[in-house]
Amino acid sequence: MENLKKAYVAGGCFWGMEDLFRVRPGVKDTEVGYLGGLNDNPTYRNHPNHAEGLEITYDANETSYSEILDYFFRIHDPSTVDRQGNDRGSSYRSALFIQDDEQRSDAMEMIRIVDESKRWPGKVVTTLEPFTKFWPAEDDHQDYLVTYPNGYTCHFERFGTFL
Repeated sequence: MENLKKAYVAGGCFWGMEDLFRVRPGVKDTEVGYLGGLNDNPTYRNHPNHAEGLEITYDANETSYSEILDYFFRIHDPSTVDRQGNDRGSSYRSALFIQDDEQRSDAMEMIRIVDESKRWPGKVVTTLEPFTKFWPAEDDHQDYLVTYPNGYTCHFERFGTFL
């Protein structure tokens, strides 16, 4: 029997993150959207202070939140403020949108592990923000790199596991 849970992450352009997470073991669904901003019903053209983020639905019997975090910290640079690749601005910040104390504890522990590994050029600047609402992005942003396989992405797996 499935034990479905959700994780909310942001680490730059949502297209690349979705494309990599969609095929991870235990991940049942992904959806790109907006998190942590100032307005209701954000759009690609109007999402002040929202991060381009990803809703990950996963089966906790097959993978864990810590494993989701481990992969998250391997596919984007968490040591850059408001930037991934050529993308700049708060929309592209590294952030985890926390739903409960267990997620907060797991996130803080993973950040400690990543920092101690010294694999990135600087300290982790990923913010831990309270999850409030996920706003799905427009249809043409969903599964973007499936539709446009040569589309832009700055995400790729950089190292083996931190765990």
